[in-house]
Amino acid sequence: MAYPDPQPRFGQSVKGLLSEKVSACSGDVIALTRQVLKGSRSQELLGQAARNMVMQEDAILHSEDSLRKMAIITTHLQYQQEAIQKK
Repeated sequence: MAYPDPQPRFGQSVKGLLSEKVSACSGDVIALTRQVLKGSRSQELLGQAARNMVMQEDAILHSEDSLRKMAIITTHLQYQQEAIQKK
C-alpha cells in the first residue's frame, strides 16, 4: 500500500513560512531605511538651525555694539547741547 508522501505538504508549509518571514523582514528593512533617512534629515535640519542661530547671534552682537556706540554719541551730543545752551 502506498501512503501519500508527507514531504510535499511539509515543503509547501516551509516555503509559505519562509515567504512570510522574507516579506516581514523586507517590511522591517524598509521601515528601518525610512527611519534612518528621517534621522539623517533631522540631523541636517538641526545643523542648519545651528548655523542660522550663529548668524542671528552675530547680528544681535553687532546690533548691541551699534546701540552702545549710539548711546555714547547721544551722551556726547547732550553734553554739546548743554554747553551751547550755557553760552
